[in-house]
Amino acid sequence: EDTTLVNQSRPPFCLLDVGYSQIFNICLLEVAVILMLTVLIISGNLVVIFVFHCAPLLHHHTTSAFIQTMAYADLLVGVSCLIPSLSLLHHLKGINAEVTCKVFGYMVSVLKSVSMASLACVSVDRYMAITRPLSYATLVTPCRIRACILLIWLYSALVFLPSFFGWGKPGYHGDLVEWCAVKWETRPLFTSFIVVLLYVPAAMTVCFTYANIFRICRQHTREISERRARFSPQESSPGQDGQHAPACTDKRYAMVLFRITSVFYLLWLPYILYFLLESAGIYRHPAASFLTTWLAISNSFCNCLIYSLSNSAFRKGLKRLCSFCVQLTASDGVVVSRQSEVGRRVASLATAGCHRA
Repeated sequence: EDTTLVNQSRPPFCLLDVGYSQIFNICLLEVAVILMLTVLIISGNLVVIFVFHCAPLLHHHTTSAFIQTMAYADLLVGVSCLIPSLSLLHHLKGINAEVTCKVFGYMVSVLKSVSMASLACVSVDRYMAITRPLSYATLVTPCRIRACILLIWLYSALVFLPSFFGWGKPGYHGDLVEWCAVKWETRPLFTSFIVVLLYVPAAMTVCFTYANIFRICRQHTREISERRARFSPQESSPGQDGQHAPACTDKRYAMVLFRITSVFYLLWLPYILYFLLESAGIYRHPAASFLTTWLAISNSFCNCLIYSLSNSAFRKGLKRLCSFCVQLTASDGVVVSRQSEVGRRVASLATAGCHRA
């Protein structure tokens, strides 16, 4: 009986050891952060998915398939964040802590790996579009894109699968269940395995492709300025500058994707560094684990925010979706008002009939 009383009076596992409420018996700060991120990630990526389905202009680029893949993966990240939210609110008391930790850690790791691999594929796609414009349509086909997306999901699922068989922890994900922080440890071998097979190839691919993309775009811009300086405006034909318009368009679109990629790696860099330091036994701290984890997961909302602010076609699609929702709401209001008007007329006729009777 004494042990049960001690367990009941002991506060729950709070990773940051601040913001604990004795009234609600929950970690207020952690619950607030995770619930806010969960709502933002789910709502933001739902908007991105709906806009992509409603805006045909966004399907002109083959990269839209990879962007949609990222949106679905980020949406699932938001849904999976319900697990730690429910855990902190004490709604997962009856389930196995070990299974919960492993399933949540595996899900988030796979989904963020899909986002990382999709960004690498986007950079390769833009690189091929600029370096091989004539053969691009034959090289990048819808069938090959679908096969590439399928390989991304399979590869991501296989890379983190050994975590279920005791090889090690796939990464830090807040450690919101005490079992995750105490009994599930990272292993240097498994960490090196993940870094070599996922983080390093993706980062090197992105750096190589975008460096060449912007080098080629600068070269095109230099050629345009030299041609304008060589010929007067009267002598230059409209088609001379117009032939470089696709390159300028590719540069603008590449800039949007480069912003998304840069923010992705900036938010994930502290998480990866902490993961490496803890695996090597150099540094370990619960607050650093929590902050780096949820900073990285917040990228799932930043992706849709950057895309919506940077892409003009996306903004047009978003305006169209908003106007459609407004029209639908207005039409529903008109129908309701008409129904209420009919109801009032029927009531008045019934009242008049009663008086006559």
